[in-house]
Amino acid sequence: MKYITIFLLSLAGTFIIDQSIKDLFLEGFYKAGSCIDLELHLNTGVAFSMFSFLGEYLKYFQAFMIIILMYISIKEKFIHTYPISMGFLVGGALANLYDRFIHDAVVDYVAWHCGFNYAVFNYADVAIDIAVVWIAINLYLKSKKESS
Repeated sequence: MKYITIFLLSLAGTFIIDQSIKDLFLEGFYKAGSCIDLELHLNTGVAFSMFSFLGEYLKYFQAFMIIILMYISIKEKFIHTYPISMGFLVGGALANLYDRFIHDAVVDYVAWHCGFNYAVFNYADVAIDIAVVWIAINLYLKSKKESS
């Protein structure tokens, strides 16, 4: 039960922080920088605007993928083993999905433009990336420990 509480707090925290930051940009916040601009972008696709051709169907596909993720996470006990990182992962995914239903696009706001101009992301994306790396490192260390 302790793990479920940690998971839910991590999920809720990720979702709330992400949506709070996005609200700032939806209200007009802007800051230009030499390599990073903090500006509103509405992404109708996923990473690097891929799959934007799916239009309205993308949010339903993403919802289906989150359900599959949750099923596998519960079945494989990832939520019990990695409650914080799974909270980051699911919280970030739900935050971006929420954007798709409310804004018909994901609200991005960190625009990297040093060397290339197509990397635009948000807090939820960072939380997802951290979660994936965290879980991968733990799985790798666990497999090394078991093979020793």
